[in-house]
Amino acid sequence: MANTNDEITSARARGRVGGRRPKLTEDQAALAQRLYDEREKTVQQIADMFDVPRSTVYGHLDKSRTVPRQPKKTAVTKL
Repeated sequence: MANTNDEITSARARGRVGGRRPKLTEDQAALAQRLYDEREKTVQQIADMFDVPRSTVYGHLDKSRTVPRQPKKTAVTKL
């Protein structure tokens, strides 16, 4: 365990942080956020633009900045 911690400390000193690299760059994530906030594209359309799954797009969206969505209007049937 001590060797592992020493290696991690050494790697961090060399500028390594570990973990998986994000699929979207900062510019792509900012564009996705803008398209989503302005309701220009759906999450699926944004995901298709960047060739990633919808879950990746949702992971990059800033939840505190997002505009609340309105539920889809359904046709009212009279009985």
